[in-house]
This record gives sequence, structure tokens and C-alpha cells, in this order.
Amino acid sequence: MGYNRNRRGRGSSSSSSSSRRNKQEASWDDGPGTSLPRQEEDTEEEFKGSRIQLAMWDFGQCDVKRCTGRKLSRFGLLKELRVTNGFGGVVLSPVGTQCVSKADHPIVQRKGLAVVDCSWARLSDVPFVKLRCGAPRLLPWLVAANPVNYGRPCELSCVEALSAALIICGEEDTGHLLLGKFKWGHSFLSLNRDLLKAYSKCENGSEIINVQNSWLSSNSSVPKPPVNGNNLSE
Repeated sequence: MGYNRNRRGRGSSSSSSSSRRNKQEASWDDGPGTSLPRQEEDTEEEFKGSRIQLAMWDFGQCDVKRCTGRKLSRFGLLKELRVTNGFGGVVLSPVGTQCVSKADHPIVQRKGLAVVDCSWARLSDVPFVKLRCGAPRLLPWLVAANPVNYGRPCELSCVEALSAALIICGEEDTGHLLLGKFKWGHSFLSLNRDLLKAYSKCENGSEIINVQNSWLSSNSSVPKPPVNGNNLSE
């Protein structure tokens, strides 16, 4: 769950060519499962109305062409953080002790929402305890729809994790906006529509856990969440 790493060439001609390449990359280079080409300027204009600060710590473990966090960064939709940077808002992290919920909406509005960009196969390499989080939170049980982990519970990509948290907190439009940058984004909403609706009605993390456990009990055939079932990203 890569950030703003656009490189600008030297000289007016080089800079212009680099700018064009970056815009093309933002639309095309994420391979299968990405959105149709869109102008970066249009994206920034769309996002201005949300006023939600989004951020991400990138540990460089993921396939650059498939990393949804890097694509959001190229679109200017989130800010890249260094390991030494703190974040005072809600952070989706396995060190959290409660689920993100509507109760976190005021914090998200004032200080933002952040995620960790890392590989599910290398969680032990990530120094989560060194990341200075204002309000670490877990995500409840949800199913991934991204091309890498489609159908797997809890193994969400950056954009899925951010969007889910935003929808649960009450920022549904912003959550849909982020998913709209990926042509498979609607699949995440379809797979999790009922759960997201139920979670968004909960007033706090305890209620969300009750809804999650009740749903899992009534759907005994679905895989149960792992111990550290927080949704990080690839």
C-alpha cells in the first residue's frame, strides 16, 4: 500500500517530453486491470472537492506496474511519506487495536487517512511499529477485487483499503472516486456492497466487529480473516 516519484528532465524540451510520458504512465502503465486513460488535470479538479488528505508509506516491495498506490500518487491523489514522517490522521495498520468506523470521520476530515504500501508476502519486513501513527486502525473483513488477489479476503490493494475506509467513515463519494480510476474498481464495490453498507451504518469499531462476526457466522463457507487481518496493499 510508491508515491510522487515523477522525474523531470532538464531543459524545456526534455521537461515537456517527461511531462507527457508521466501523464501517459498514469493512464497506461499499470497493465491489466487499470482504468481507461484520463487526464491528470481532470483528476485533480475532481478530487479538490473532497478535501480529504490521503497519504502512503511506500516500502518498494510491490510490482511498480500493478501498484495502485503509485498510480494514485501519479494522479496527485495522495502524498508520499518517508518512514521518518509521522501522520496524525487515521492509519490503516496491523498495529491498530480497533476497526476504522464512522467514529473516526472527524479525524479523517481534519487530519486525513493513510495506508502502508507493501507486499503481503513480506509483512515481516515492514517496521510497522516505527511508523508514527496518530490513530492506527484495522479494516474489517472484505474481499479483494484487484487482479493480483481477486477473491481473497482481507488482502486488499492500497486503493481498495483507502476506499473501504472512506466509505465506512462516511466519505462515500471520495471512496468511489478513487476506485473509479481502475476499471476493476466497480468489482470491489459489487463484491462487498452489502458488507460496506452494513459497516457504514455502525457507530463505532465494536459494532463493526459484531456485524463482521455475525456475517461470517451466517456464511460459514467463506474463508476467515487472518490474525493480522488489516488490509495493506500491493
